[in-house]
Amino acid sequence: MKPVSFTINGMAVSAEVEPRTHLADFLREERDLTGTHLGCEHGVCGACTILVDGAPVRSCLTYAVACSGAEVTTIEGLDNDEVTAELREAFKREHALQCGYCTPGMLISARDLVLRAPDADERAIRVAMSGNLCRCTGYVGIIRAIKSVISARRARAIAPVAMNGGALGPAGSRHSGSETVSELMAGRATATPVSAKAQRPAMDRDWRPQVSFEQSFVVHYPRQQVWDFFGQVRDVAACLPGASLVEEPTDNHAEGKIRVKIGPITAEFRGEADIERDEKTYSGKIIGAGSDVRSSSSTRGMINYSLRPTDGGRATEVAITVGYTLTGMLAQFGRSGIVQDVASRLTAAFAQNLEARLGGKALEDLPVSGEGLNAGSLLFALIRDRFKALLKRLFGTR
Repeated sequence: MKPVSFTINGMAVSAEVEPRTHLADFLREERDLTGTHLGCEHGVCGACTILVDGAPVRSCLTYAVACSGAEVTTIEGLDNDEVTAELREAFKREHALQCGYCTPGMLISARDLVLRAPDADERAIRVAMSGNLCRCTGYVGIIRAIKSVISARRARAIAPVAMNGGALGPAGSRHSGSETVSELMAGRATATPVSAKAQRPAMDRDWRPQVSFEQSFVVHYPRQQVWDFFGQVRDVAACLPGASLVEEPTDNHAEGKIRVKIGPITAEFRGEADIERDEKTYSGKIIGAGSDVRSSSSTRGMINYSLRPTDGGRATEVAITVGYTLTGMLAQFGRSGIVQDVASRLTAAFAQNLEARLGGKALEDLPVSGEGLNAGSLLFALIRDRFKALLKRLFGTR
């Protein structure tokens, strides 16, 4: 047990907690502050959002011992808060809540936005609130409510709180690599669109992925032939469905884009990648970063690959380790199991095209082509396959 001391909703609190205790559990179980809701418990849904030293924080991911000495405010501590009162009235007026489970976290994040946003730009509000998920409302009423409160306060000459170089939204969002509200406001005020390259996450050699997984496939050509082909960046990109280069690549750097369709959403990630190759070990690394302007989503990725001879040297096994981090709207579709299954199908398509190119087929004759990866159709196939597997386990049938 570890001793901790907080100021919670204006009251001094001291206690002893297990080092592994999350702040949300401490507030709910030890202080009966059950307005802090637990949803995903992975920091994704935002239902557990509270204020720590005035900044919105995911309490389901925050250790209580890490906040000793901090000022903690939950939704219960905002009963008499002016901004929260205005938001509550606006939420009722605009029908911005149904089941209400997300509402405490939604109000806390919205309060932060109301205090800091220069004006009521709808797109900026949507970006700032993208970290709070609601399964009921469709967000239209929520956005309208927040927009009305910001407009009313600015009309009363209540100035926004100084940013001091920070970013709007949940604490830590300035490190997410996604487009911040301050950047959106600056871009709109100067009437200059924010380019995809300006939004792109900075290349960071010390970056570590949130999710990693391994895959492999075999092509029926000798390792040296496959290795030589992997050194031809433009030809490799042509084998990846939906991918294309926007500038002439070098041996160690490329800039390109890839189109992905997920249901009604079409995203075009534009980015760049650094390429490393080690001829002695027949291995390489690709570190990339990209963003999609339309969905305000960003991603970083890292691929490590190695080529191993098989079948007496007549074939080559390509072993791949993929790591990635996805932020923004599309992160809602980015659960690791789904991404891994979709990536498996994309890898299979790449392997077919690679086999065809090594066999001398022209680009227009590749077996898997198209303008973009339709993840919606891949997800349908994934659901179908999993349903068949479930039936087989239950009934022993095909």
